[in-house]
Amino acid sequence: MTASRPPVISDRATDSDARSDASPDADTTRQSWDHTDCEGSVYCPPRCPRFVDKTGTALLVRSYDPNEYEDLVAMYETFDPAQRAQGLPPQTPARLESWLEIMLEEGNHVVAVLDGRIVGHAFYTPVGHEEPELAVFVHQRFHDRGIGTELCKHVIAFAAAGGHDALVLDVEKHNRAAVSVYRALGFDAADRRGRELHMRLPLSDPIATQVQRPPAANA
Repeated sequence: MTASRPPVISDRATDSDARSDASPDADTTRQSWDHTDCEGSVYCPPRCPRFVDKTGTALLVRSYDPNEYEDLVAMYETFDPAQRAQGLPPQTPARLESWLEIMLEEGNHVVAVLDGRIVGHAFYTPVGHEEPELAVFVHQRFHDRGIGTELCKHVIAFAAAGGHDALVLDVEKHNRAAVSVYRALGFDAADRRGRELHMRLPLSDPIATQVQRPPAANA
């Protein structure tokens, strides 16, 4: 269940305020915001949804809402086939929807939203596994902006908060950019499988705590 693309990562298994900010209607993106003084609250998700990418554009990275299914499908329908890896995402509409339905049922999902539009999607699956698998996809129009890395940080935060032991992924060995991103996030090579590198991040790693800190703690 893996796929990998540099450097924003198009990988399968392979960048707050109150919860009201995490709704699609609250997507005040493209407006720069300064949330460095935010100390969080009991109502906050594991990681602050507010994110400013490398271009200075503000996005929301938050939990997927089932009402957004058509928007999620739309992102994948315009996914560049050249950005696919290991057959993912599936190209035909029927296979795409079948794959999404399975992943949405079995995983914990986050999306990156810009101006009400989903531009990135990441998840870990299955939720019942002690060491679920990480997957992340970013639409090609939004590569090289740190969105993939931020999505990964959200998955790490949610997996750690959910009591999982580790996250794992598989990435093509030749994809040095993606491997570098994963290493920077704390993943280590656990095994080499032909053309793929199996990587693992124990959620006892300090990054699992770091990604859950409120913005003020990291300022």
